[in-house]
Amino acid sequence: MSTLSNILPRWTTNRDTRAGQALRGMFGRPAVALASLTCIALIIVAIFAPWLAPQNPYDLAALDIVDGRLPPGARGHLGHLFLLGSDMFAAMMFGLRTSLSVGISSGVFALVVGTTLGLVAAYFGGWIDTLIMRTVDLMLGFPTILVALMTLAILGQGVSKVILALVIVQWAYFARTVRAVAAVESKKEYMEAALCLGFSHRRALFSQLLPNCLAPVIVIAMVQVAAAISAEATLSFLGIGLPVTQPSLGLLIANGYQQLLAGFYWISVFPGVLLVMLVFSMNMVGDGLREALNPRLQK
Repeated sequence: MSTLSNILPRWTTNRDTRAGQALRGMFGRPAVALASLTCIALIIVAIFAPWLAPQNPYDLAALDIVDGRLPPGARGHLGHLFLLGSDMFAAMMFGLRTSLSVGISSGVFALVVGTTLGLVAAYFGGWIDTLIMRTVDLMLGFPTILVALMTLAILGQGVSKVILALVIVQWAYFARTVRAVAAVESKKEYMEAALCLGFSHRRALFSQLLPNCLAPVIVIAMVQVAAAISAEATLSFLGIGLPVTQPSLGLLIANGYQQLLAGFYWISVFPGVLLVMLVFSMNMVGDGLREALNPRLQK
């Protein structure tokens, strides 16, 4: 029994040391460190947007129609957006808040669904594994935007509906990744020890198998949140994503697209630059996590 007890908590051995080494390896790269700081700064700005923004872009009483066509810097700040007198800096803050909330929410729900199904498929095998993985292959066989377009065409616009559409197109990535890792881990000694000690299937799955699959899950979660933000921006740009009463960065870009040739470049360019910064920094952090959490990729 003592031997089994020594094998069972194998995943907790030196976990703090491994986490510290991973963080040091990640922030040892200047590009990844800068991307991490950028992500943190943008998330802080999004969280505190109602207090940091110079104006509430949803407050009609605060709009200044007369100054609606002023260029950036005309009133001491970034100017106005929508050509309707809404402050551009404020609109970008609230758009960033919306984009991040949709991306993170869809990523978390997709992670829960995909990780659970991937663990179940690897642990039980047989027809359950076949059914889940053939469904994953079917989902991954269709373009992401096409599936999201079809879902929103049926459900309509709305924040919750966009999140649901993104979860439908994202869970398969988590399921395939987790299943590949869990299939190897489920055959190791600590899982046999858990079964010998009488662990239930649920306890063996979530207390023993899941912690040993977290490294790739964390990496793919960061990448998929960035992908969800990009997909939501695309859907909103096409006019079938979020409603105009709750604009994201994609909708802000779409609102100024028709004004580019008229000289009002800042309406689309500034939100576009912010969107690129957000997605690029998240992908860089995901790449840094992948290298930090995979010993084979460490130099």
